[in-house]
Amino acid sequence: MKRFEGIARSAPQDQYLSANNTKALDDGLAAARKALLSLQKEDGHWCFPLEADCTIPAEYILMMHFMDDVDVDLEVRLARFIRDKQDPGHGGWSLYYGGHFDQSCTVKAYYALKLVGDSPDAPHMKRARTAVVEHGGAARANVFTRILLAMYEQIPWRGVPFTPVEIILLPRWFPFHLSKIAYWSRTVTVPLSILCSLKARAANPRKIHIRELFTSPPEEERNYFPVRTHLNRVFLLIERVASLFEPFIPQALRRIALRRAEQWIVERLNGDCGLGGIFPAMVNASEALALLGYPYEHPYREQCRQALRGLLVDEGERVWCQPCTSPVWDTVLASLALQEDAGTDQRPIRKALDWLVPNQILDAPADWQEDHPGLAGGGWAFQYANPHYPDLDDTAAVAWAMHEADPQAYQENIVRAADWLAGMQSHNGGFAAFDSDNTYYYLNEIPFADHGALLDPPSSDVTARCTGFLALHGDSRHKDNVERGLAYLFREQEPSGAWFGRWGSNYIYGTWSVLEALRLVGLDTSHLAIRRATQWLKSVQRDDGGWGESNDSYAEPQRAGQFETSTSFQTAWALLALMAAGEGHSQEVRGGIDYLLRHQGSDGLWHDPWFTAPGFPRVFYLRYHGYVKYFPFWALARFHTLNRKTSV
Repeated sequence: MKRFEGIARSAPQDQYLSANNTKALDDGLAAARKALLSLQKEDGHWCFPLEADCTIPAEYILMMHFMDDVDVDLEVRLARFIRDKQDPGHGGWSLYYGGHFDQSCTVKAYYALKLVGDSPDAPHMKRARTAVVEHGGAARANVFTRILLAMYEQIPWRGVPFTPVEIILLPRWFPFHLSKIAYWSRTVTVPLSILCSLKARAANPRKIHIRELFTSPPEEERNYFPVRTHLNRVFLLIERVASLFEPFIPQALRRIALRRAEQWIVERLNGDCGLGGIFPAMVNASEALALLGYPYEHPYREQCRQALRGLLVDEGERVWCQPCTSPVWDTVLASLALQEDAGTDQRPIRKALDWLVPNQILDAPADWQEDHPGLAGGGWAFQYANPHYPDLDDTAAVAWAMHEADPQAYQENIVRAADWLAGMQSHNGGFAAFDSDNTYYYLNEIPFADHGALLDPPSSDVTARCTGFLALHGDSRHKDNVERGLAYLFREQEPSGAWFGRWGSNYIYGTWSVLEALRLVGLDTSHLAIRRATQWLKSVQRDDGGWGESNDSYAEPQRAGQFETSTSFQTAWALLALMAAGEGHSQEVRGGIDYLLRHQGSDGLWHDPWFTAPGFPRVFYLRYHGYVKYFPFWALARFHTLNRKTSV
């Protein structure tokens, strides 16, 4: 791809901007600053909407009909949102804006709309049905969709993986154990195992079916489990044989397992923030508690309802549902952006950081303690509350921001965070999002894990944040942690020079994360890894001066750094990365800054419809609405600071 050739070709290479563009930078920065500060909440934090694909609002409708607890006004407005997101091209629903047809998402969206009352003969329903059938029918949907269809009696239970509640009784040495899968998998699986073991049946008060989405009668279907790999074939055989023995499970053992699973859920209900702080786990918990006999008015069930309602985004004519909330992440990233800006009043930043202080999780019970019983807590969660599951990425970012603001005032918080992060480092030197050494890769081959996201292994972006902060903190006790983190990052660099972005789209995000960390570490910018990364970033700059990358690059790595258009948030990541690597004077950076200024809205913000991150690469994607608000501002602020230093 031809890279941007820059602006003002006659300008000296060591000069950032012409006088006119300097004014544009000042004005753009001031407008973005004002807009971002205006969105800060009264208590000091930020929280922007977090959007996923239409499986989430569709599942909300399906949940209401499962429980026979239908809010008619709500389902009508949720359905309006779902209809608006139907792709006019392929006729179905995608996992992200502008993405390809997705079978499972389309099946759920279609079923939800039919439950609400949309006629199968309506044009939009016909288009969706045609697309589903052309892609093999509803039997080709993923495991979680098929489990839902089994509970709605649309397919037989043999069409879903054997998921007995007795898995909660398995010993730690067993090939499968809850501690060997990711936190999100645990919180989804435990209540789901109750639903599967008790063969839950949806109330389905309107008795709606979707047999028209199958290419053959679902009771006659013999290919619910396409073989993915040789190991998957072995696990399929084991699972099918094991399922034959379910009728022989002693009822006393099942009662013990159900009670243990119930206790596990209740301990982690997490008040109004819900089990695990994530929508799928909340839905499963709500349905499982109902199935276990808890009355509608019981406080636990009311907690579940409140948690689910708290995820709704009301736009008036339509409503949609978030997969979770992101207040800690939004607050710390907005704070870090403002900390780069010499023109920002520091009081809003301190107010934001002070809001974060009591949210640090110090001594609460947590799943990570099973593998680290002697390690003191010190992390932050992603959501407003999720004490069982603090997040390493959030923790490193919060501690980084506190260190930049006032290392003395926040010393206790910073030290606790640093010690906890160091204790959570995996043996290979990397850091994962929630766990350590969660690398039982064979588990991604079990029939239940067709999404390939059962685990939480270390990733470059999280490792970068943790390593960078520990280096900045500078405690000699963590020197080895920093060195091992750096070694991991150097090993993970792609042949192209980029780094994979596990939690942001994609190689541009990963490369920014690592180069930012190497800046905090103080690595010489002439280091080969940095030079290779900067060369890659320059090579994928677009003709308009910006950068863009499609989420398709998760399935097609050869598309790294490529997209049909530039985006503000990915341009900001590339700019921050290049400036972190000592390229602030470069022609490429000037071009990127010019792109941001040209695409800034009259409200001082940027407005991109593109999804910004994967929840799980290739199967679930997210649009952080805050990314277009603080990342472009962050890039402008850093460039402005560098420009001022040069002109002095």
